[in-house]
Amino acid sequence: MEFFTSYDGTRLAYRVVGDGPPLVCLPGGPQESACLGELGGLSAHRRLIMLDLRGTGRSAMPADIASCRCDRMADDVAALREHLGLDRMDLLAHCAGASLAVRYAGRRPEHVGRLALITPSVRAVGIGISGELRRETVRPRRDEPWFPEAFAALKAIGAGRATAANWRAVAPFSYGRWDEAARAHRAAGEERTDTEVVAAFHAEGAYDPDATRAELARFGAPVLVLAGEVDPGFPPPTAAEFARLFPNAGCTVQPGAGHFPWLDDADRFVAATLAFLEQPFAPRPVASQATEVDSRPSDVPTA
Repeated sequence: MEFFTSYDGTRLAYRVVGDGPPLVCLPGGPQESACLGELGGLSAHRRLIMLDLRGTGRSAMPADIASCRCDRMADDVAALREHLGLDRMDLLAHCAGASLAVRYAGRRPEHVGRLALITPSVRAVGIGISGELRRETVRPRRDEPWFPEAFAALKAIGAGRATAANWRAVAPFSYGRWDEAARAHRAAGEERTDTEVVAAFHAEGAYDPDATRAELARFGAPVLVLAGEVDPGFPPPTAAEFARLFPNAGCTVQPGAGHFPWLDDADRFVAATLAFLEQPFAPRPVASQATEVDSRPSDVPTA
């Protein structure tokens, strides 16, 4: 682990693994970066700089828990970039970490080279996902033995009758294979989760979807939106809608993958991510705030 001091004096930790050009990685949760592992072997191609979000892992709990709110954590990303001495950085973010990434990218677009959003949360941009779409996304798995209980729990959650037992029952839907490795990953994630930090991350005022959408419409750097084919948390149609928020984005759907695509098929995940990251940097000119923005998907590679 390495450490730096953020804007308010909080000591934050990050892991550095692998070789190659730097890639700053933001975990979901909010959790520590251990949940990302080495991103399926992406560390063989890029030097992964993996931040433990404040209040998680080896990073300190701040004096003010309110500073763990998503929009405020964007200043930690800025402090990390400055600590690393990077003028422009490639940024990869997973799940809730993507909400943090888009807040940062919208505010400081000049400091982002490429932006890879892996099964991102939609809270920051206000995209709705219907219960019907979530159920249709998981139906291809109906022959798996755990499916009936998980599907019933998913319907209960969609109907507003969520219980702790329901949330436990739907866990298999987050993985393309509900095997021993997936169960271990799930258990480790639950151990790493601090409910106080999670509540602070999503606290009132954390998100301003209209403002964020306007910022992203002016974000000209290349963007990859990667979805898992059977992930009810971020179904493929939602991924396509998310990608259209940017003027220079492409959408990739990884076959058979859930919410953690680097666990479900590491080789396919690494190939798709590298195909995006290794493009020559070519920001696309975008319209001014006073004109209409063309947000059609670009020619970013898809898998």
